[in-house]
Amino acid sequence: MTFRFAFFGPRDRLQHLAASEPMRAGMDRAIQRRPWWKRIFLPLLFAALAAGAGLWLLATPRGSVYRVPVNQLTIAAVKPGPFEDFIAVRGSVAPLITSYLTTEQGGTVKQVLVEDGAMVHKGQPLILLSNPALQLQVAAQQLAFEQTRFKYEHDLLDIDHEISRIKNNLERDKRLLDGQAIAPSVYHQEENDYAYNIKLRAALVASRDVEQKVRTTQLLGGNGESGGAIASAGVDALTIRAPMDGQLGALDAEVGQAKPQGAVLGQVNSADRFKLTAQVDEFYLGRVNAGQQTLYDFGGTSHEARVAKVYPQVSNGTFKADFYFNGTAPANIHVGQAMDLKIELGGASNVLMLPNGPFYQDSGGNWVFVVAPDGYSAIKRTVRLGRRNPQFVEVVDGLSANEKVIVSGYEAFQKMDRVEFEKPSTGS
Repeated sequence: MTFRFAFFGPRDRLQHLAASEPMRAGMDRAIQRRPWWKRIFLPLLFAALAAGAGLWLLATPRGSVYRVPVNQLTIAAVKPGPFEDFIAVRGSVAPLITSYLTTEQGGTVKQVLVEDGAMVHKGQPLILLSNPALQLQVAAQQLAFEQTRFKYEHDLLDIDHEISRIKNNLERDKRLLDGQAIAPSVYHQEENDYAYNIKLRAALVASRDVEQKVRTTQLLGGNGESGGAIASAGVDALTIRAPMDGQLGALDAEVGQAKPQGAVLGQVNSADRFKLTAQVDEFYLGRVNAGQQTLYDFGGTSHEARVAKVYPQVSNGTFKADFYFNGTAPANIHVGQAMDLKIELGGASNVLMLPNGPFYQDSGGNWVFVVAPDGYSAIKRTVRLGRRNPQFVEVVDGLSANEKVIVSGYEAFQKMDRVEFEKPSTGS
Protein backbone atom coordinates (compact mmCIF):
# COMPACT_ATOMS: atom_id res chain seq x y z
CA MET A 1 0.00 0.00 0.00
CA THR A 2 1.45 3.30 -1.09
CA PHE A 3 0.72 6.72 0.53
CA ARG A 4 1.15 10.05 -1.20
CA PHE A 5 1.60 13.27 0.71
CA ALA A 6 1.06 16.72 -0.72
CA PHE A 7 3.19 19.46 0.67
CA PHE A 8 2.14 23.09 0.23
CA GLY A 9 4.77 25.58 0.10
CA PRO A 10 4.44 29.29 1.00
CA ARG A 11 3.56 30.23 -2.62
CA ASP A 12 0.82 27.58 -2.90
CA ARG A 13 -0.79 28.70 0.33
CA LEU A 14 -0.96 32.32 -0.81
CA GLN A 15 -2.60 31.35 -4.14
CA HIS A 16 -5.24 29.26 -2.37
CA LEU A 17 -6.13 32.07 0.00
CA ALA A 18 -6.40 34.59 -2.84
CA ALA A 19 -8.84 32.35 -4.76
CA SER A 20 -11.15 31.82 -1.81
CA GLU A 21 -11.20 35.41 -0.50
CA PRO A 22 -13.74 36.88 -2.99
CA MET A 23 -16.24 34.13 -2.26
CA ARG A 24 -16.15 34.81 1.43
CA ALA A 25 -16.35 38.54 0.85
CA GLY A 26 -19.56 38.18 -1.32
CA MET A 27 -21.23 35.92 1.12
CA ASP A 28 -20.64 38.28 4.01
CA ARG A 29 -21.95 41.57 2.25
CA ALA A 30 -25.36 42.95 3.61
CA ILE A 31 -28.22 43.77 1.13
CA GLN A 32 -29.88 47.18 1.67
CA ARG A 33 -33.73 47.66 0.92
CA ARG A 34 -35.04 50.54 -1.30
CA PRO A 35 -37.02 53.38 0.38
CA TRP A 36 -40.82 52.81 0.55
CA TRP A 37 -41.65 55.77 -1.63
CA LYS A 38 -39.60 54.31 -4.46
CA ARG A 39 -41.39 50.99 -4.14
CA ILE A 40 -44.91 52.52 -4.65
CA PHE A 41 -44.05 55.29 -7.13
CA LEU A 42 -44.50 53.32 -10.38
CA PRO A 43 -47.81 51.63 -9.35
CA LEU A 44 -49.19 55.01 -8.28
CA LEU A 45 -48.11 56.53 -11.60
CA PHE A 46 -49.81 53.82 -13.65
CA ALA A 47 -52.98 54.07 -11.55
CA ALA A 48 -53.11 57.84 -12.03
CA LEU A 49 -52.68 57.48 -15.82
CA ALA A 50 -55.45 54.84 -15.98
CA ALA A 51 -57.81 57.02 -13.93
CA GLY A 52 -57.12 60.02 -16.17
CA ALA A 53 -57.81 57.97 -19.29
CA GLY A 54 -61.07 56.70 -17.81
CA LEU A 55 -62.22 60.21 -16.91
CA TRP A 56 -61.35 61.41 -20.42
CA LEU A 57 -63.37 58.58 -21.99
CA LEU A 58 -66.33 59.36 -19.76
CA ALA A 59 -66.19 63.04 -20.59
CA THR A 60 -65.81 62.45 -24.36
CA PRO A 61 -68.92 61.15 -26.30
CA ARG A 62 -68.43 57.71 -27.77
CA GLY A 63 -68.89 57.02 -31.48
CA SER A 64 -68.04 58.96 -34.60
CA VAL A 65 -68.45 62.72 -34.74
CA TYR A 66 -69.38 64.94 -37.70
CA ARG A 67 -68.76 68.67 -37.64
CA VAL A 68 -70.89 70.98 -39.74
CA PRO A 69 -71.70 74.72 -39.76
CA VAL A 70 -74.98 75.23 -37.94
CA ASN A 71 -76.33 77.46 -40.72
CA GLN A 72 -76.33 74.43 -43.05
CA LEU A 73 -78.86 72.63 -40.87
CA THR A 74 -82.58 73.04 -40.29
CA ILE A 75 -83.56 72.62 -36.64
CA ALA A 76 -87.13 72.48 -35.37
CA ALA A 77 -88.78 71.93 -32.00
CA VAL A 78 -91.26 69.24 -30.98
CA LYS A 79 -94.62 70.89 -30.30
CA PRO A 80 -98.11 69.65 -29.34
CA GLY A 81 -100.98 70.54 -31.64
CA PRO A 82 -103.84 69.31 -33.84
CA PHE A 83 -102.56 66.82 -36.41
CA GLU A 84 -104.55 66.57 -39.67
CA ASP A 85 -104.21 63.10 -41.15
CA PHE A 86 -104.06 63.67 -44.92
CA ILE A 87 -101.69 63.30 -47.85
CA ALA A 88 -101.19 65.67 -50.77
CA VAL A 89 -100.71 64.25 -54.26
CA ARG A 90 -100.54 65.63 -57.77
CA GLY A 91 -103.36 64.33 -59.94
CA SER A 92 -104.66 64.91 -63.44
CA VAL A 93 -108.00 64.93 -65.24
CA ALA A 94 -108.79 61.77 -67.21
CA PRO A 95 -111.86 60.62 -69.18
CA LEU A 96 -114.33 58.63 -67.11
CA ILE A 97 -114.75 55.99 -69.84
CA THR A 98 -112.21 54.96 -72.46
CA SER A 99 -113.07 52.53 -75.28
CA TYR A 100 -110.26 51.21 -77.47
CA LEU A 101 -110.34 50.74 -81.24
CA THR A 102 -109.13 47.23 -82.08
CA THR A 103 -108.97 45.31 -85.36
CA GLU A 104 -111.21 42.26 -85.58
CA GLN A 105 -109.31 41.28 -88.73
CA GLY A 106 -105.76 42.23 -89.61
CA GLY A 107 -105.08 44.31 -92.70
CA THR A 108 -103.42 47.31 -94.25
CA VAL A 109 -104.65 50.82 -93.47
CA LYS A 110 -106.43 51.95 -96.63
CA GLN A 111 -107.94 55.22 -95.44
CA VAL A 112 -108.17 57.31 -92.25
CA LEU A 113 -111.51 59.11 -92.25
CA VAL A 114 -111.10 61.36 -89.16
CA GLU A 115 -108.33 63.26 -87.41
CA ASP A 116 -106.98 62.68 -83.92
CA GLY A 117 -108.94 64.73 -81.36
CA ALA A 118 -112.13 64.87 -83.44
CA MET A 119 -115.55 64.37 -81.84
CA VAL A 120 -117.15 61.17 -83.16
CA HIS A 121 -120.52 59.41 -82.87
CA LYS A 122 -121.29 55.78 -82.16
CA GLY A 123 -121.08 53.67 -85.32
CA GLN A 124 -119.26 56.34 -87.34
CA PRO A 125 -116.61 54.86 -89.70
CA LEU A 126 -113.14 55.95 -88.60
CA ILE A 127 -110.57 53.77 -90.39
CA LEU A 128 -110.77 51.53 -93.47
CA LEU A 129 -108.54 48.46 -93.74
CA SER A 130 -107.75 46.36 -96.78
CA ASN A 131 -107.23 42.58 -96.66
CA PRO A 132 -107.42 40.82 -100.06
CA ALA A 133 -106.83 37.39 -98.50
CA LEU A 134 -109.76 37.88 -96.16
CA GLN A 135 -111.96 39.04 -99.01
CA LEU A 136 -111.09 35.93 -101.03
CA GLN A 137 -111.81 33.77 -98.00
CA VAL A 138 -115.18 35.43 -97.51
CA ALA A 139 -115.98 34.97 -101.20
CA ALA A 140 -115.09 31.28 -100.97
CA GLN A 141 -117.26 30.89 -97.89
CA GLN A 142 -120.10 32.65 -99.67
CA LEU A 143 -119.76 30.30 -102.61
CA ALA A 144 -119.82 27.25 -100.36
CA PHE A 145 -122.83 28.65 -98.54
CA GLU A 146 -124.70 29.21 -101.79
CA GLN A 147 -123.84 25.72 -103.06
CA THR A 148 -125.12 24.14 -99.87
CA ARG A 149 -128.26 26.25 -99.97
CA PHE A 150 -128.86 25.26 -103.61
CA LYS A 151 -128.46 21.57 -102.74
CA TYR A 152 -131.02 21.81 -99.95
CA GLU A 153 -133.43 23.64 -102.25
CA HIS A 154 -132.95 20.99 -104.92
CA ASP A 155 -133.55 18.15 -102.44
CA LEU A 156 -136.66 19.90 -101.09
CA LEU A 157 -138.02 20.30 -104.61
CA ASP A 158 -137.56 16.58 -105.25
CA ILE A 159 -139.29 15.65 -102.02
CA ASP A 160 -142.15 18.11 -102.62
CA HIS A 161 -142.59 16.66 -106.10
CA GLU A 162 -142.68 13.13 -104.72
CA ILE A 163 -145.16 14.10 -102.01
CA SER A 164 -147.40 15.76 -104.63
CA ARG A 165 -147.28 12.65 -106.85
CA ILE A 166 -148.11 10.29 -104.01
CA LYS A 167 -150.91 12.57 -102.81
CA ASN A 168 -152.53 12.53 -106.30
CA ASN A 169 -152.21 8.76 -106.43
CA LEU A 170 -153.88 8.43 -103.06
CA GLU A 171 -156.83 10.56 -104.17
CA ARG A 172 -157.22 8.49 -107.33
CA ASP A 173 -156.67 5.11 -105.67
CA LYS A 174 -159.13 5.96 -102.91
CA ARG A 175 -161.90 5.92 -105.43
CA LEU A 176 -160.59 2.69 -106.96
CA LEU A 177 -160.35 1.15 -103.50
CA ASP A 178 -163.96 2.12 -102.78
CA GLY A 179 -164.96 0.43 -106.04
CA GLN A 180 -162.83 -2.55 -105.15
CA ALA A 181 -160.78 -1.99 -108.29
CA ILE A 182 -157.41 -2.31 -106.43
CA ALA A 183 -156.21 -4.32 -103.51
CA PRO A 184 -156.20 -2.62 -100.10
CA SER A 185 -152.46 -3.43 -99.72
CA VAL A 186 -151.61 -1.21 -102.67
CA TYR A 187 -153.44 1.71 -101.12
CA HIS A 188 -151.79 1.15 -97.72
CA GLN A 189 -148.33 1.08 -99.33
CA GLU A 190 -149.01 4.44 -100.94
CA GLU A 191 -150.08 5.83 -97.54
CA ASN A 192 -146.81 4.65 -96.00
CA ASP A 193 -144.81 6.23 -98.82
CA TYR A 194 -146.64 9.52 -98.29
CA ALA A 195 -145.98 9.53 -94.52
CA TYR A 196 -142.30 8.70 -95.08
CA ASN A 197 -141.78 11.58 -97.48
CA ILE A 198 -143.52 14.02 -95.14
CA LYS A 199 -141.11 13.03 -92.34
CA LEU A 200 -138.16 13.15 -94.72
CA ARG A 201 -139.05 16.68 -95.75
CA ALA A 202 -139.30 17.82 -92.12
CA ALA A 203 -135.88 16.33 -91.33
CA LEU A 204 -134.33 17.98 -94.38
CA VAL A 205 -135.77 21.38 -93.45
CA ALA A 206 -134.47 21.05 -89.85
CA SER A 207 -131.01 20.07 -91.09
CA ARG A 208 -130.96 23.03 -93.47
CA ASP A 209 -131.95 25.48 -90.75
CA VAL A 210 -129.26 24.24 -88.35
CA GLU A 211 -126.48 24.41 -90.93
CA GLN A 212 -127.52 27.86 -92.08
CA LYS A 213 -127.50 29.07 -88.48
CA VAL A 214 -124.00 27.69 -87.89
CA ARG A 215 -122.65 29.19 -91.10
CA THR A 216 -124.27 32.53 -90.34
CA THR A 217 -122.72 32.56 -86.87
CA GLN A 218 -119.28 31.78 -88.27
CA LEU A 219 -119.45 34.32 -91.05
CA LEU A 220 -121.43 37.16 -89.48
CA GLY A 221 -121.00 36.75 -85.73
CA GLY A 222 -124.61 35.66 -85.24
CA ASN A 223 -126.32 38.87 -86.38
CA GLY A 224 -128.99 36.88 -88.20
CA GLU A 225 -128.09 37.94 -91.72
CA SER A 226 -127.73 35.34 -94.41
CA GLY A 227 -127.18 34.81 -98.08
CA GLY A 228 -126.31 38.01 -99.86
CA ALA A 229 -125.17 39.78 -96.68
CA ILE A 230 -122.19 37.45 -96.24
CA ALA A 231 -120.15 39.29 -98.83
CA SER A 232 -120.55 42.62 -97.04
CA ALA A 233 -119.70 41.03 -93.66
CA GLY A 234 -116.02 40.74 -94.53
CA VAL A 235 -115.92 44.31 -95.78
CA ASP A 236 -117.65 45.59 -92.66
CA ALA A 237 -115.10 43.78 -90.43
CA LEU A 238 -112.40 45.85 -92.11
CA THR A 239 -114.15 49.10 -91.24
CA ILE A 240 -113.21 50.41 -87.77
CA ARG A 241 -116.17 52.27 -86.26
CA ALA A 242 -116.59 54.42 -83.16
CA PRO A 243 -117.83 52.26 -80.25
CA MET A 244 -119.51 55.23 -78.53
CA ASP A 245 -119.93 58.98 -78.63
CA GLY A 246 -116.83 60.86 -77.54
CA GLN A 247 -113.49 62.27 -78.55
CA LEU A 248 -111.01 60.33 -80.65
CA GLY A 249 -107.55 60.12 -79.11
CA ALA A 250 -104.19 58.31 -79.35
CA LEU A 251 -104.85 57.57 -83.02
CA ASP A 252 -102.20 55.21 -84.38
CA ALA A 253 -103.04 54.57 -88.04
CA GLU A 254 -101.38 55.84 -91.18
CA VAL A 255 -102.15 54.86 -94.75
CA GLY A 256 -100.06 51.86 -95.77
CA GLN A 257 -99.42 50.55 -92.26
CA ALA A 258 -99.97 46.83 -91.71
CA LYS A 259 -102.02 46.07 -88.60
CA PRO A 260 -102.31 42.57 -87.11
CA GLN A 261 -105.53 41.15 -85.71
CA GLY A 262 -106.27 42.65 -82.28
CA ALA A 263 -104.06 45.71 -82.77
CA VAL A 264 -105.10 48.90 -80.94
CA LEU A 265 -105.52 51.78 -83.40
CA GLY A 266 -106.69 54.44 -80.95
CA GLN A 267 -109.29 55.16 -78.33
CA VAL A 268 -112.52 57.07 -77.88
CA ASN A 269 -112.85 58.99 -74.60
CA SER A 270 -116.06 60.14 -73.03
CA ALA A 271 -116.24 63.83 -73.91
CA ASP A 272 -118.39 65.18 -71.07
CA ARG A 273 -117.63 62.78 -68.21
CA PHE A 274 -114.33 62.93 -66.32
CA LYS A 275 -112.45 61.53 -63.35
CA LEU A 276 -109.19 62.30 -61.53
CA THR A 277 -106.24 59.96 -61.38
CA ALA A 278 -103.02 60.17 -59.33
CA GLN A 279 -99.91 58.20 -58.37
CA VAL A 280 -99.62 57.78 -54.58
CA ASP A 281 -96.54 56.81 -52.54
CA GLU A 282 -96.56 53.09 -51.75
CA PHE A 283 -96.19 54.00 -48.01
CA TYR A 284 -99.95 54.78 -48.03
CA LEU A 285 -101.12 51.68 -49.93
CA GLY A 286 -102.88 50.25 -46.88
CA ARG A 287 -104.42 53.58 -45.85
CA VAL A 288 -106.03 54.80 -49.08
CA ASN A 289 -109.43 53.16 -49.62
CA ALA A 290 -112.46 53.65 -51.82
CA GLY A 291 -114.88 56.28 -50.53
CA GLN A 292 -112.37 58.50 -48.70
CA GLN A 293 -113.02 62.22 -49.01
CA THR A 294 -110.67 64.20 -51.26
CA LEU A 295 -110.37 67.95 -51.73
CA TYR A 296 -108.99 69.78 -54.77
CA ASP A 297 -108.69 73.41 -55.84
CA PHE A 298 -109.90 74.61 -59.23
CA GLY A 299 -110.35 78.18 -60.28
CA GLY A 300 -109.53 79.41 -56.78
CA THR A 301 -112.37 77.38 -55.24
CA SER A 302 -112.18 74.21 -53.17
CA HIS A 303 -114.15 71.22 -54.53
CA GLU A 304 -114.86 67.73 -53.25
CA ALA A 305 -114.17 64.34 -54.76
CA ARG A 306 -113.86 60.81 -53.41
CA VAL A 307 -111.56 57.83 -53.90
CA ALA A 308 -113.24 55.59 -56.47
CA LYS A 309 -110.72 52.80 -57.08
CA VAL A 310 -107.29 51.79 -55.78
CA TYR A 311 -104.97 49.78 -58.02
CA PRO A 312 -102.75 47.64 -55.72
CA GLN A 313 -99.99 47.14 -58.28
CA VAL A 314 -96.86 49.08 -57.22
CA SER A 315 -94.53 50.51 -59.87
CA ASN A 316 -91.53 52.74 -59.19
CA GLY A 317 -92.59 53.15 -55.56
CA THR A 318 -96.14 54.36 -56.28
CA PHE A 319 -99.61 52.95 -56.90
CA LYS A 320 -102.50 54.38 -58.93
CA ALA A 321 -105.82 55.64 -57.58
CA ASP A 322 -108.92 57.00 -59.35
CA PHE A 323 -111.19 59.71 -57.96
CA TYR A 324 -114.77 60.63 -58.92
CA PHE A 325 -116.14 64.14 -58.64
CA ASN A 326 -118.87 64.77 -56.09
CA GLY A 327 -121.63 65.93 -58.40
CA THR A 328 -120.74 67.28 -61.82
CA ALA A 329 -117.19 68.13 -62.80
CA PRO A 330 -116.22 71.81 -62.85
CA ALA A 331 -116.76 73.58 -66.15
CA ASN A 332 -113.88 74.19 -68.55
CA ILE A 333 -111.69 71.32 -67.36
CA HIS A 334 -109.93 69.22 -69.97
CA VAL A 335 -108.16 65.87 -70.11
CA GLY A 336 -104.57 66.05 -68.84
CA GLN A 337 -105.10 69.11 -66.66
CA ALA A 338 -103.11 68.90 -63.39
CA MET A 339 -104.82 69.06 -59.99
CA ASP A 340 -103.50 69.22 -56.41
CA LEU A 341 -105.41 66.65 -54.36
CA LYS A 342 -105.70 66.38 -50.58
CA ILE A 343 -106.76 62.87 -49.54
CA GLU A 344 -108.19 62.82 -46.01
CA LEU A 345 -107.10 59.66 -44.17
CA GLY A 346 -108.64 60.52 -40.79
CA GLY A 347 -109.84 63.29 -38.50
CA ALA A 348 -107.66 65.80 -36.62
CA SER A 349 -106.26 64.85 -33.18
CA ASN A 350 -103.99 66.56 -30.61
CA VAL A 351 -100.54 64.93 -30.58
CA LEU A 352 -96.86 65.79 -30.32
CA MET A 353 -95.66 66.84 -33.74
CA LEU A 354 -92.38 67.41 -35.49
CA PRO A 355 -92.13 69.42 -38.72
CA ASN A 356 -91.77 67.08 -41.69
CA GLY A 357 -88.50 67.18 -43.56
CA PRO A 358 -85.89 65.22 -45.55
CA PHE A 359 -84.65 63.53 -42.36
CA TYR A 360 -87.57 61.09 -42.50
CA GLN A 361 -86.43 59.55 -45.78
CA ASP A 362 -82.86 59.14 -44.47
CA SER A 363 -83.79 57.55 -41.13
CA GLY A 364 -87.07 55.88 -42.03
CA GLY A 365 -88.58 57.53 -38.98
CA ASN A 366 -86.64 55.19 -36.65
CA TRP A 367 -84.09 57.66 -35.27
CA VAL A 368 -83.26 61.37 -35.27
CA PHE A 369 -80.49 63.74 -34.19
CA VAL A 370 -81.63 65.54 -31.03
CA VAL A 371 -79.93 68.83 -30.12
CA ALA A 372 -78.13 68.72 -26.78
CA PRO A 373 -79.20 71.14 -24.00
CA ASP A 374 -76.06 73.23 -24.53
CA GLY A 375 -77.08 73.79 -28.17
CA TYR A 376 -73.60 72.99 -29.53
CA SER A 377 -74.20 69.42 -30.72
CA ALA A 378 -76.82 66.79 -31.53
CA ILE A 379 -76.91 63.13 -30.51
CA LYS A 380 -78.50 60.26 -32.48
CA ARG A 381 -81.53 58.90 -30.64
CA THR A 382 -83.92 56.04 -31.39
CA VAL A 383 -87.53 57.26 -31.69
CA ARG A 384 -90.89 56.04 -32.93
CA LEU A 385 -92.75 58.28 -35.37
CA GLY A 386 -96.29 57.67 -36.62
CA ARG A 387 -98.52 59.35 -39.16
CA ARG A 388 -97.26 61.93 -41.63
CA ASN A 389 -98.76 64.73 -43.64
CA PRO A 390 -96.93 67.23 -45.85
CA GLN A 391 -96.33 69.59 -42.88
CA PHE A 392 -95.85 67.42 -39.79
CA VAL A 393 -94.87 64.00 -38.46
CA GLU A 394 -96.60 62.49 -35.43
CA VAL A 395 -94.25 61.73 -32.50
CA VAL A 396 -95.25 58.46 -30.81
CA ASP A 397 -92.27 57.83 -28.51
CA GLY A 398 -88.70 58.96 -27.84
CA LEU A 399 -89.12 62.77 -27.87
CA SER A 400 -90.54 65.30 -25.47
CA ALA A 401 -92.20 68.64 -26.06
CA ASN A 402 -89.82 71.53 -26.83
CA GLU A 403 -86.88 69.26 -27.64
CA LYS A 404 -85.10 70.37 -30.80
CA VAL A 405 -84.35 68.04 -33.69
CA ILE A 406 -82.39 68.35 -36.92
CA VAL A 407 -85.08 67.99 -39.62
CA SER A 408 -82.91 68.60 -42.68
CA GLY A 409 -81.32 65.70 -44.55
CA TYR A 410 -78.99 63.23 -42.82
CA GLU A 411 -77.25 61.98 -45.94
CA ALA A 412 -73.83 63.48 -45.08
CA PHE A 413 -73.74 62.15 -41.49
CA GLN A 414 -76.18 59.25 -41.60
CA LYS A 415 -73.66 56.81 -40.11
CA MET A 416 -72.41 59.18 -37.40
CA ASP A 417 -73.41 59.14 -33.72
CA ARG A 418 -72.89 62.81 -32.94
CA VAL A 419 -73.04 66.07 -34.85
CA GLU A 420 -71.10 69.06 -33.55
CA PHE A 421 -72.09 72.52 -34.67
CA GLU A 422 -69.49 74.90 -36.01
CA LYS A 423 -69.87 78.63 -36.18
CA PRO A 424 -70.65 79.90 -39.67
CA SER A 425 -67.57 81.08 -41.49
CA THR A 426 -67.54 84.84 -42.12
CA GLY A 427 -66.18 86.35 -45.30
CA SER A 428 -63.12 88.63 -45.18
